[in-house]
Parts: sequence; C-alpha cells; structure tokens
Amino acid sequence: MTGVKITKRVSTIEYAIRDVTVCAREVARTGKKIYYLNIGDPVAFDFDTPQHIKMALIKAVQDGENAYAPSEGLPELRQAICRKERRVNRLDLSQEDIIVTSGISEGIQMILAALIDSGDEILLPGPTYPPYISYAKFFGGEPITYETVEEDGWQPNIDDLRSKISQKTRGIVMINPSNPCGALYEEKVVKQIVDLAGEYGLPVLSDEIYDQITYEKGFVSTSSVAKDVPVIGLNGFSKAYLMTGWRLGYVYFHDQKRRLEELKQGIERETRIRICANTPVQKAGVAALDGPQDHVKEIVRKLGQRRDYAWKRINEIEGMSCTKPGGAFYVFPRIHSVGSRWKTDLGFVLDLLRETGVLLVHGSGFDPVYGAAHVRGVILPPMETLEQALNEVERFIKAKE
Repeated sequence: MTGVKITKRVSTIEYAIRDVTVCAREVARTGKKIYYLNIGDPVAFDFDTPQHIKMALIKAVQDGENAYAPSEGLPELRQAICRKERRVNRLDLSQEDIIVTSGISEGIQMILAALIDSGDEILLPGPTYPPYISYAKFFGGEPITYETVEEDGWQPNIDDLRSKISQKTRGIVMINPSNPCGALYEEKVVKQIVDLAGEYGLPVLSDEIYDQITYEKGFVSTSSVAKDVPVIGLNGFSKAYLMTGWRLGYVYFHDQKRRLEELKQGIERETRIRICANTPVQKAGVAALDGPQDHVKEIVRKLGQRRDYAWKRINEIEGMSCTKPGGAFYVFPRIHSVGSRWKTDLGFVLDLLRETGVLLVHGSGFDPVYGAAHVRGVILPPMETLEQALNEVERFIKAKE
C-alpha cells in the first residue's frame, strides 16, 4: 500500500511558536541547556495556578461534576463571565451572549469557520497571532495584514487598514494588548477601528485575553466604545488566571441590533459537534472569576519588573532595538543584521538556538511582511534566567560582527 494522501489544508499548516520547538529538541539531545523563551506559558516558569482554583477543580471532580456540560457552556460559568466583564471591562452582557470554548484557540477556529468561505478575506494586525492566519487559510480564506507601526509603539495604521478593506472583507481582527508585540492600543485608535468597521458594515473580532495584564495604562475594551458596531470578543483563563493547560476560554457577542445572531447560531452548532468543554474545569472557572483576584496584581507586578529589565537590556545590545511593551508578556525586537549577516529572521533564530540554547520565535512567523527581521521572546522567566539568556544573545551577536 502506498502512503495515504493528505489534504493541502493540513499539509500547509504552520504555527511558528511551537514549530521551533522541534529544532530545540534536537539541540537539547546534544546536552545543551535550552532557554525556552518561545511559548507564552507563565505556569512553565515561577507562576502557579492559584490554590482556590485548584481546589475548586478537585472538589468538582469529587462531587461528581464529571458528566457532559451543555455545549454552549455551564450556565453558572457563563453568568460568572458576565460578572467579570462588567467588573473588569464595564460591559453589560447576558448569559445568552456567551459561548464557552476549550481555550481561546478553539474560539478562533469556530468563529473563522462560521465567518470565512473560500475566497473571503479577513483583516489582521501585522504582525499577528499565527492561528488567525492558519485558520483563515484552512477554511479557504485569505488573511490580509494591515500595518502596525513599530515607531509608534506598534499602534495600527488606520489609513493602511482602510486601504485594505474590499468587497471580500468579512471582518476586522484586533488583538489588544498585542501578541506578539505587547502593544496596548490607545482608546482613540480602538475607536477609529470600530468606526471604520461601522462605516463598512463589518464586525470586529476583538482578542482580549491579555486585558488584565497591562502596565502604565489600563486596557480599553473594544465593546466599551463600540456602541452599535457588532463585536465578537475572545477571552480566556490561560493568562490572568494561570490555567494554560486547563484549556478554557470564551467567546462573547456584543451586538445591540442582533446582526450577529445567525453567526452565533452557526457557532453554537459547531459547539454541539464537539460536545462540550471540560466540565470540572468549567466549575473551576467559576471559582477563578468569582474568587480572590489578588494574584492578578502580583502577576502584573512581577512582569512589570521583568518587562522593564528585558526592554532596557535588549536596547543595550548593539544590533537590536525594541519598543516598550504596554501589556501582555512579550518583547518583539528588531534584529538589524537580518538581510545582511542573516538572510532571514528564521536563520537568526536557528543559529542562535544551536550556538547558545536561547529559543526565540522568528518574527516572520507572525507575518512575513510586518514581522520580518524581528524575533518574539517572552519576559516570563525569573530575572536571573532572563539575564543569562540575554547575555547569551549579546555574546552571540558580538561574535558574528
């Protein structure tokens, strides 16, 4: 029997953040220490899931909360999400506006499956979180990136965004705070994007998973300024609630005129064919949202120190430059020798990995246009680990001059 033929849609899937770990495993087999600065998982470092959330999961299992849940999510969790959104982001949502997902990635998949047909276009910030690109292509669509301006703290270029709207455009994606850049969008910029979407009758897909991880300034929810423009929000429990491996997220629909109703019903049908999100984890999600929130301030405090150190240290390295992140937990520096010493940013990443064990992600994996010649790293490790890793980066670049 010859090999089984696979489809083009799976053979072309890419996910730069985890694709580079394949190379890291090969290097690790040689005995070299690896500095994993590629994946945004705080629990892999010195952050831990709060005890009350852990205990809620244990209690749910012991209490027999182990059957299937409703496909759209447990009512008590959807109600807790409404309370959280009201408390944190000043949004008035009802239980019926919420769909619980197995992590935010499933939410992205479901929304784009319901929104994109072959030949349709979706507008994404460039650079962007890679699954938006991959899922758009998977469903036969065309991901179109609009410019975010590095010199302006990676704020979106509204004129460029406008120029890329076409009759094929099905929606505008906003990731705020930004992954991979750490940009925190200004309120006026959020409002400009919302107004533009309203002008062209488009929904806004607003990825807000880092809404509680901001530094000098607070986050402005897209829906809080949207008025009558329909917004599909995406959020989850991985970051602020340190539940990365638990895989719990949600989608909300903010739409005063109910123009998203048919789309919402389509996504609800998708939830039925995958049955439901994990039931005991949903029970723990209620405890996460309604329980003590002190850990969030501590996360931001620790990350703020690491952000300040990493940003300053990177800008001290000749051949690198980095804008200061306003939220999330990433740095996205430019590598000035890409195009001369290194042909591509991926080449830089792989050389760095093999020689030093420092694992970053190539910026072109977040967008070949606006991400090129950059790398993304996390600021999650303890300060001493960050210092060791960045010292290795500096030594490596100096040696290649």
